Amino acid sequence: TMIVFLLCATLLMFASARPAFNVDANDRPIIGVLAQEVWAPVPGRTSYIAASYVKYLESAGARVVPVMINQTEEEYKTLFYAINGILYPGGGVSIISSGYERTAKIFYELAIEANVRGDYFPVWGTCLGLEELTFLTSGQWLMTSTNTDKLSLPLNFTKASRMFKDFPPDLMKDLASEPLTANIHNWSLTYNKNEALRKFYKVLSTNTDGRIEFVSTMEAYDYPFYATQWHPEKNAFEWKKPFVSHTASAVKSTFYMSEFFVSEARKNTHGFQSQEEENKALIYQYSPVYMGSAGSFEQIYFF
Repeated sequence: TMIVFLLCATLLMFASARPAFNVDANDRPIIGVLAQEVWAPVPGRTSYIAASYVKYLESAGARVVPVMINQTEEEYKTLFYAINGILYPGGGVSIISSGYERTAKIFYELAIEANVRGDYFPVWGTCLGLEELTFLTSGQWLMTSTNTDKLSLPLNFTKASRMFKDFPPDLMKDLASEPLTANIHNWSLTYNKNEALRKFYKVLSTNTDGRIEFVSTMEAYDYPFYATQWHPEKNAFEWKKPFVSHTASAVKSTFYMSEFFVSEARKNTHGFQSQEEENKALIYQYSPVYMGSAGSFEQIYFF
C-alpha cells in the first residue's frame, strides 16, 4: 500500500510540473489579424489589412477580427481573451517603432504569459511578421539585406516540424523542388546571429538569394508560435505579381498552411462576452476595397 501511495504521489508531482494546455476543440475559431499604418493616411484610411490574409484564414474555417493599432493596453487585453490566435501580416512598417510593433509586442507578451499558464494561444508571423517576432524575442535588429524582393523559391527543409507533419508527401516534394513560395522582402534573418533565437525557434527551412542563406520558415520549440518569410496567402488570393505561382501545388500549399494555423487556433477556447460584442468585432463590419491597378494587393480593408 505504501509503495502504491508513493508511486501515485510521484506521478501527481510529475504531472503538475508539466504544462497542461487546454486542448478542447473549438469549432468556431476567431483569429485576429494585425493592422498597420498606411504610407499616405487620409481620413478613414489610416491603417489597413490586405484582404488576402482574411480569405486565407476563412478558407480553413476561421473568422477574422481586425486588431487595430493605437488602442489602449486594456482594450488589447480584453480582445486577447476574446480571440483564439493572432496573425502578424507582411508589410512595410518599422518592426522597432510603429503602431504595428507596439500592438504586436503587447499581444506577444500576453501570448507568452498565457501559454506559460497552459492557455494555448497561437501566434503567426508572415514576412514582416517573422521579422517582428525575431525582434520581440531577441530585443535586437538582426536582419540582413538580401536580394529577395520579387521571386519564388523552393524550400530547403532542415528539420521535422509540427507545421508540415500532416502535409501530403507529394506536396512536400513539390515545395522542396519547385519555386512555389513567394518572397517579397528586402531584409532576411541569418539565424546564427543570436543565441536567444536559437533557443526559442527551430529553423524548418532556409533559402538563399544566391549569396546569403536566410531563414524562410520557423516554429518555436515550446510555444505555438510560427513564422514564414514567404507569403503562403498569395498563391491562392493575389494575382498582381507575375512571379507568384498559381499552380495546383502552390494553391494547395496556401490551404494546407492556413489549415494548420486554424487547427492550432481551435485548441484555444477564448470567446467574446456576448454575441453582440462578437458581431461588432468581426471584420464583416467592413468592406474590402478593390485596388485595380493601384498598389500591391487585389483588395484592402481600410480603417
